[in-house]
Amino acid sequence: MKELKHLNKYFKKYWFKLLIGVIITTIARIFSLVMPSYVKKSIEVIENLVADKIVETEARELLLEYILIIIATALLSGLFTFMMRQTIINVSRYIEYDLKNEVFDHYQLLSLNFYKKNRTGDLMNRISEDVSQIRMYAGPAIMYGMNALTLFACLIPLMFIKAPTIALYTIAPFPILSFLIYKISKVIHRRSTKVQEFLSRLSTFTQESFSGVAVIKAYGLEPKIHGDVEAMANEGKEKSVNLAKVDAWFFPMMILLIGVSNIFVIYIGGKQYMNGEIASVGIIAEFILYVNMLTWPVAIVGWLTSIVQRAEASQKRINEFLKETPDIKNEEEKPTPIAGKIEFRNVTFTYEDTEITALTNLSFTINEGETVAILGKTGSGKSTILELIARLYDVSSGEILVDGVPIRRLNLYSLREAIGTVPQDAFLFSDSISNNIRFGKNDATHGEVVAVAKNAVVHENIMDFSNQYDTVLGERGITLSGGQKQRVSIARALLKDPKIYLFDDCLSAVDTETEEEILNNLKQASKHRTTLIVSHRVSSAKNADKVLVLEDGKLLQQGTHEELNSRNGYYKELYLNQLSEKEN
Repeated sequence: MKELKHLNKYFKKYWFKLLIGVIITTIARIFSLVMPSYVKKSIEVIENLVADKIVETEARELLLEYILIIIATALLSGLFTFMMRQTIINVSRYIEYDLKNEVFDHYQLLSLNFYKKNRTGDLMNRISEDVSQIRMYAGPAIMYGMNALTLFACLIPLMFIKAPTIALYTIAPFPILSFLIYKISKVIHRRSTKVQEFLSRLSTFTQESFSGVAVIKAYGLEPKIHGDVEAMANEGKEKSVNLAKVDAWFFPMMILLIGVSNIFVIYIGGKQYMNGEIASVGIIAEFILYVNMLTWPVAIVGWLTSIVQRAEASQKRINEFLKETPDIKNEEEKPTPIAGKIEFRNVTFTYEDTEITALTNLSFTINEGETVAILGKTGSGKSTILELIARLYDVSSGEILVDGVPIRRLNLYSLREAIGTVPQDAFLFSDSISNNIRFGKNDATHGEVVAVAKNAVVHENIMDFSNQYDTVLGERGITLSGGQKQRVSIARALLKDPKIYLFDDCLSAVDTETEEEILNNLKQASKHRTTLIVSHRVSSAKNADKVLVLEDGKLLQQGTHEELNSRNGYYKELYLNQLSEKEN
């Protein structure tokens, strides 16, 4: 139960609703206890009628009265039971809602390193399947647990008051039951944990398979993937069956022990009646009803134990992620105005997951409003610069300053709000094209959306779709070509109109003519905006105010297009090669 302590804050939040649920549960159980005593009285009336102790008219009147009381109390018990379910089950839904929000909010706080170490399927399983297991604990388990405790608290003392000997024999099997539950619950906990871990692996595998279905089909790997799924399905079946085998012991065991209790009631009660120790057979009928009333609460003890064990296993998995602390922390609560000057001072950065040093002792300055192109071979650290400016990572050593202030002392959200990013791998959501462009500015008008789409040279492509800007894209924007996705991403960044633009090789999938048109439009749109363009093409750099050439994370060359083209080096060589390719 240690892991489930995390839920205490939610139980405190909804304590009043839970208190009302407890009161309603108690009232419902009190009304349910009325029926057995009136069944006993009804049998006594029949006994007295047979023994000529009362007349038939009086017997009929008493039986009618008792029957009406039984019906009334049964209806009231049912009504309060309904109210109990409405109260407590609703609380479990509130807790499920709060916990999912807590997990998702924490996911958003965590840094990129976390997402590199953990798979999407596992993240999804913890916020869906694991939270659902916890909801079962916060709702049905608590409701039926309260129901059982209230019934035990009310019924067992009543049984001892009415017939101590019969009551003692009736509850005799319960200690045995408690011991068996304790032993079996430990096995359930172990096997539940294994099932939940397997479900995470299964979610990850299926998510990756669906996302990569085009690659699977292209390589003709459907039989292999099917075999892998079948192997995983068999593994899951084995783990689930092992858990079900333990669960299967509970109900037969409960029913057996309840049956033993009934036998004790009939045997001991019958002997006492024959010996004159109890006055009426009605007490035996009353106790049989009491035992049957205890059947469900006792029978669900095992089910409740199973739910609690599963919930604890799930909460433990959730707690593992909730205990993760983000690498990137907002150290300044007050909003920070951003103008756009960027300075790198002896920056070195090593990726934690791969231990690859992407940048080494890198220094440069970008003034506010300047357009800077960053070129270099693959793996030279170009994209890393943009990630560090957006504070997706913090530097290993050295310092980055924005407007002369160390980047860590800026409000993180103000910084990112001032940045418009177009990543190398354009990511679009499964939503309309219009909403994808509006992603950075939800209140943008349709006219604004069209204007930036024209600047990104994607308007004509959008108009060719039957639903135009209302066209709903497939997952990750699969409806569009690579070049179209890049241009929609550019439109999204332009609509935000930030202080700093970060374009990460975002024209690699478009032809040179379209690239030239987009670059000319970007030049106008990004006036007085600090702009960094990462590219492999010199054409993206020739109009920049400054060009940075990187090699192995170090600054190889720096200057304008004309300056770098006038002296021998990587940049001039790249320019001549690309010019030759264009002419051919």
